[in-house]
Parts: sequence; structure tokens; C-alpha cells
Amino acid sequence: MMMPIGIIRTGLVTSVGLSAPAACAAIRAGITNPTKTRFLDSEGEPLLGHQVPLERPWRGLTRLTKMAGMTILECLDGIPEDEWSRIPLLLCVAERERPGRLDGLEDALLPDIRNDLGVEFDPQSSVIPQGRVSVAVALVQARDLIITGKRRYVVVAAVDSLLTGPTLGAYERDERLLTARNSNGFMPGEGASALLIAAADAGVQIVCTGIGFGVEAAHIGSGQPLRADGLVNAHRAALAEAECTLADLLFRVTDLSGEQSYFKEADLALSRLLRVRQEDPQLWHPSEITGACGAAIGGVCLAVVHAAFAKRYAPGPAALVHFSADAGQRASMVVRSLDG
Repeated sequence: MMMPIGIIRTGLVTSVGLSAPAACAAIRAGITNPTKTRFLDSEGEPLLGHQVPLERPWRGLTRLTKMAGMTILECLDGIPEDEWSRIPLLLCVAERERPGRLDGLEDALLPDIRNDLGVEFDPQSSVIPQGRVSVAVALVQARDLIITGKRRYVVVAAVDSLLTGPTLGAYERDERLLTARNSNGFMPGEGASALLIAAADAGVQIVCTGIGFGVEAAHIGSGQPLRADGLVNAHRAALAEAECTLADLLFRVTDLSGEQSYFKEADLALSRLLRVRQEDPQLWHPSEITGACGAAIGGVCLAVVHAAFAKRYAPGPAALVHFSADAGQRASMVVRSLDG
């Protein structure tokens, strides 16, 4: 078994709540809030999106900075500020090939967050530009920093927005947005998430016990037949590290956001790995409520699992959490409650 890592606290900024408790309550209740954006589709109709209601109409890098900062402050609540300089910040952002991706994410965003919060983070802080699988990659790095780097805490933060003209235009041209003319699409959104990670010692009640990765050749736009090989490989690796089977996990939490191919892939991977007769594990997909929010969705999913365990409404003591990037990267993890 891998060395487990603990999820201590979470922070969220979404269209349905500006804190983790508010957003998780809305997601649990199924309360969603899409609104008309300032962008028009090819027919001249306003595109709907899940917009975060910030106090001012910031845009671009400033908007990402503000959203990320809010979640970081939330998950660091209770940690003395003079300790923050010894906490690495792993910042997850959109992948480089994402249509309409803002310039300067790797170079400007991390310094902007530091300046906005007025604090320095550990020199081991870095930016992880891998989109929806970024948070899984960051958790592996956080585990290494805690185990070998002797860091007490690591913050894994993620921020993204699909609500920009170039991004929406590209997705609409590819017929990937949910519109009146296209039911096989997703509702775009934006948001930020943050996780406070620590060693899984006696004081930690929620742990990640396995992480796995894979690559799917039949990704969107590839034209290849789907076998879900990438997700199957990611699941197998995560389950092996966690020393459990799929039958031990009673629910799944994923980044699925409306496109049928991703639902088909998730079901196919499940059917290839589930070896015993069992009711299908419950499938939770927070993007149904928050909209597709790119790199931020990893932290949203883990915050939802954290809240479900902490408030005892999870259908079981362990969950499978998985993510799929458009370019084929797949990530899976096993998250478990130690509190009975």
C-alpha cells in the first residue's frame, strides 16, 4: 500500500457557493445556478454558463487570482500565518493545449496570488498545467513533499474558467457545448478549489490511499473505437496501491459534465473491472451543478467526498474518484474515511 495522505480541510469557490460548506450543500441538494453570459452563440443567442458571483467584475488573470486566493484562505483557516512560508502551494491550471487558455498562467498566476494574499509560500511551490487531471498529479507531488521533503502541510489549489470568448467559441464550433440545438454537450463554468494535505497520522480522518494514471488513445476527436483502456489502467493502479477492489467502493465521484462519450467510458471501465455481482456504485458528478470548471473540478470532487464523509451521508466508507482530460490523460484515486 502507498503511504496514505490526509485531506485536512477544503476550500471552494463555485457558482453555487463561495465556500466549501455552501457549495457542497448546494451540490448535495441539486441546486444549480446557470445564467446568461455576455457571450453569444453562432445564432446570436446568449450562451448560458455557471458564473462565480464575485464582489467585482474582475476578468482574466485577476479573476483567477481572486478565486484561487479565496479558496486558499479558506483551507488555511486555523493555520498561523507565520507558518505559511513553510507550506508549498501546488497550483493546478488549464492544460497548455486548452482552447482559449489565458496567457501567463505558469509565469504570472502564482506570483499574483502571493502578492494578492500578501504572503510567501514555500520555495517548493509550483504550477501544474494539466487541466482536469492536475489535482491527481499534485497529490502525488504533495505526498512526496510530505514524506521525503519533511513538509508538515501542502496546499493543492486549482483554478480555471471556461467562460472566455475564445474558449467558448472553440467548444461551440466543435459542438461540445450544451445548447438548445445540442443535447450532447456540457454547460461551461468556472471556479476554484483548495485542499490542505498532511500526513495520515492519528489525527486525520479522511485519506487518499491510492492514485493511478492512464492514457486513453480513443480520446475526443481521435476517431478511434473506445475501449476505456486509459481509465481501466488508472483504476487498476489506484486500486492496487489502495489494496482493495472495485467491489469495496460503494460510490464514484467524477468530472463527468454532460458529454455522452465520457459517461460511456466510465461505464465501460466499470464493467471491465467489477468482478462480482453488485448494484452499480452510485455515480456523483458535481459538474452537473457547478458546470464544467476545468482544472478546478478535481478539488471540487474531493471536497464533495470530504463533506460526505465528515457529515456521514456518504453511501460507504470509501470512494473511487476519477478524471478524464480531453487529450487522453486519465487519473483515478481511492479516498477513504477512517471514522467508521
